[in-house]
Amino acid sequence: MPLTEAGEREARAGGRSLKAEGFHFDIAFTSVLKRAIKTCWLALEELDQMWVPVFNDWRLNERHYGALSGLNKAETTAKHGEAKVSVWRRSYDVPPPPMDASHEFYPGKDRRYAGITTPATESLKTTGVRALPFWRNVVQPAMTAGKTPLVVAHGNSLRALVKAIDGISDAAITGLNIPTGIPLVYQFDAAWRPVPQPGAIAPLSGRYVGDRDAILREVQKVADQSKAAK
Repeated sequence: MPLTEAGEREARAGGRSLKAEGFHFDIAFTSVLKRAIKTCWLALEELDQMWVPVFNDWRLNERHYGALSGLNKAETTAKHGEAKVSVWRRSYDVPPPPMDASHEFYPGKDRRYAGITTPATESLKTTGVRALPFWRNVVQPAMTAGKTPLVVAHGNSLRALVKAIDGISDAAITGLNIPTGIPLVYQFDAAWRPVPQPGAIAPLSGRYVGDRDAILREVQKVADQSKAAK
């Protein structure tokens, strides 16, 4: 799915917010999905840092919704019932039905995933199973080497990361909503513990970059949308 016009505006605004605060990046990581890739490009363009090397990895992809992939909420609810859809969407460890090889979006048909065994479905928990090793084995070593990374991912892969970083409980993470297009900045001590940032919004220790009132409105908007989607 391509990035929408609204998504493009958010990506550029996020890049401008980072530039206004003087951020300089040495390396960028993103998924192999178009939305995140273009978000990364647009943010770097606004930062005037398009020369920064960008590395793509499927482990930063959005959560795999299995057999539900490609269906809108109305179609999914009509097929499976509202109660099941609510559990699949908002639970921590209950995945949707798996995708089989006949599905239109089966990864085995896509050369982006050549040689990779991807899951047939994922919960938020299993999204973390592939995203966290990428964080620990790729992103953290880059920071240890003195580089400042930009990580551009998706709602659920980012939720899986911040859950681990901030030690958020299984129950609490289901209610955490991360607004799109707003940079979230973390700092770490020598033991990789997050250093609480001034202005951080609990339960996160990282802080969103930009006007605080506008950010709080966006956080609430995402929360309201999530409630409406249940």
